[in-house]
Amino acid sequence: MFDKLRQFLIGKPLKSEQLHGEKINVPFGLSILSSDAISSVAYASEEILWVLVPVIGIAAYKFMFYDALAIIGLLFILVFSYRQTITSYPSGGGAYIVAKDNLGVIPGLVAGASLSVDYILTVAVSISAGTAAITSAFPSLLNHRVTIALIFLVLLMVGNLRGVSESTKLFAFPPYLFIFAMLSMIVYGIYKVKVLGYVPQVPSNLPQQVSDLTMFIFLRAFAAGCTALTGVEAVSNGIPNFKEPAAKNAIRVLFLLAAIIFIMFGGISYLATLYHAVPSIDKTVVSEIAVEVFGTGFMYYLIQAATAIILVLAANTAFSGLPLLLAVIARDGYTPRQLKQRGQRLSFSNGIIFLSSAAALLIIIFRGETHYLIPLYAVGVFISFTLSQSGMVVKWFKQRHSDNKWFLKAGVNGFGAIITFITVIIIGLTKFLSGAWIVLILIPTLVYLMMKVKVHYQNVTKGLKLDPDKVPDLILSKHGPRHFIVLVESLNKAVFKSIDYAKCLSDDIVAFHVSIDEEETEKLKKRWEEYNIGIPLVIKESPYRELIKPLLDYIESDEHSSKWGEMITVVMPQFVVKKTWENALHNQTSMLIRTKLLNHNVEDYANITVISVPYLIEEFEEE
Repeated sequence: MFDKLRQFLIGKPLKSEQLHGEKINVPFGLSILSSDAISSVAYASEEILWVLVPVIGIAAYKFMFYDALAIIGLLFILVFSYRQTITSYPSGGGAYIVAKDNLGVIPGLVAGASLSVDYILTVAVSISAGTAAITSAFPSLLNHRVTIALIFLVLLMVGNLRGVSESTKLFAFPPYLFIFAMLSMIVYGIYKVKVLGYVPQVPSNLPQQVSDLTMFIFLRAFAAGCTALTGVEAVSNGIPNFKEPAAKNAIRVLFLLAAIIFIMFGGISYLATLYHAVPSIDKTVVSEIAVEVFGTGFMYYLIQAATAIILVLAANTAFSGLPLLLAVIARDGYTPRQLKQRGQRLSFSNGIIFLSSAAALLIIIFRGETHYLIPLYAVGVFISFTLSQSGMVVKWFKQRHSDNKWFLKAGVNGFGAIITFITVIIIGLTKFLSGAWIVLILIPTLVYLMMKVKVHYQNVTKGLKLDPDKVPDLILSKHGPRHFIVLVESLNKAVFKSIDYAKCLSDDIVAFHVSIDEEETEKLKKRWEEYNIGIPLVIKESPYRELIKPLLDYIESDEHSSKWGEMITVVMPQFVVKKTWENALHNQTSMLIRTKLLNHNVEDYANITVISVPYLIEEFEEE
């Protein structure tokens, strides 16, 4: 029943070789990976005005435009930096890879943890904001906002579990609808004032100036408007999602995204100065401008609907970016290995489920209130910006002997690092008591946990590593049942112990390996020959990355069924860790196989015996 429901929701399994069909082109990549950044322009200008208007009144519109220009300048600095990142690191990973390679492991993990926190908050904030737009239109649903938000979250999770190509088809159109609506408002809004001669009235609710503008207030407004830049890093993290040439396609998307942010953020900011939009609790700046430009007709409601949809779908950028980022970090051993495995639809399903669970927890804790979540937002992404910029500076300095333009590149990235670092400080100080302290504690906590995960995997590797000079002697006993299958994932001490155990009972043994990674399988075959194990190694391809079915097919095949008789003993190596929490870092594949085999009625056999051979991993001192 569960398998049928899963297949109905996420579709039939895809073969590993179908991965190339899951890649996206530039138009779809722009839509999927830019949702967060594009949606941010819907409220970035408003965030600036929330800081300036209460302090300097009508003068806010002049300085707001200066803030917008500064943010656009920072945007192009970031785009240049991430263009270099994409070219230098085409396998993805973004700020994490740049910081780890050039600044060290700890800065890399800080960048990875910062981006992870930001992605999770992106999902929680975006879905909560979209839900707020709906409950504003239908106040009777206000008490159900958490339930509505969780429904949106589940829909996004299921859509992304269906794979990249499927989620692209589901979520690609709304971002373009939002872009069309905003560009229409910008073009006609400027035309209405500059050509038709419309003179906007100064709103009666515009506050009077209460003090002079200080540099701190200006920088605080700048930091608030920098929410327009969240999501820019997603393109460099998501390079593996693109069709070949992946790096070039990612760069095209990056520049298209920058152009769209430049036009839309700059255009909305300019409209705010023309129409003197005043932010309020009841009405957004975009809504106020839309009423002035189009009235309350069709275009007004189109803009409101497109804004609500894009706010929800902004979360889709995180669903594209975080699972890939976690997979990159998992390959380095700092997050659980399950996060680097692709699911039945070739998406990083474990990462998608983790992201959904973490975002759901935030939505429940903060009751779907965007007001409570916003102070936590943007701190993480600007920490990663700073580390990425700093890492690129170090990279150019290392390449100074081979790159004549290294000083210019390092200067641009160095300036970006200073600006983003200042922004981090401003956000941290101004929003610390409002909740930013949570993020500033959470990031080092995540780094500590990542380091503990790495130490555990190092202990496991040391505990399983074979010493070529001390290969365990295989006991050649011939007692007991004669038909054994020893499951082999890789060649290590635990496998040798299992073979040793099987040899105690029989000399009719085969080793069985399910191949889901061609490179790892070739390594196993080579090492199997080097160690001269003395028993046949049977390898079965599994294009759908299944483990149980290839084994059952092998047992039930005509080639071997006459040989096996009534009893088959499947021997599974299983290493044992000393600390309970460390079990969560491993796939528990042996438990899954044992459960499946013991509940499976194999035709023509009385039963199957399943034996786990434990191997205790000894503890090693941290290096």
